Amino acid sequence: MIITPSSVPRTETKMRFAVIQFPGSNCDQDCLAAINGLDGLHAEYVWHKQTSLDDFDAVVLPGGFAYGDYLRCGAIARFSPIMKAVIGDARAGNPGGQARPRDL
Repeated sequence: MIITPSSVPRTETKMRFAVIQFPGSNCDQDCLAAINGLDGLHAEYVWHKQTSLDDFDAVVLPGGFAYGDYLRCGAIARFSPIMKAVIGDARAGNPGGQARPRDL
């Protein structure tokens, strides 16, 4: 799904995005800036050592790792504590966290 300014309803309640940060990742700043640049959306960084996504409506896992994945950052990231929450939400069909869809 492509989110454009015209496809996001204007509202006082903002949809909250978690942008997961891993050591060595890149594009996380781009993701945060792009989401926060759209009306009705708010993104925050979530460090990979955190364990909960309960306050978020959606999760963004930025792609790309500095130096490719030669240092195996991507492979190691799967062992980060936050991934248990990401996997649980994906299996439950939630786009992120325990937050439920709201009337936007």
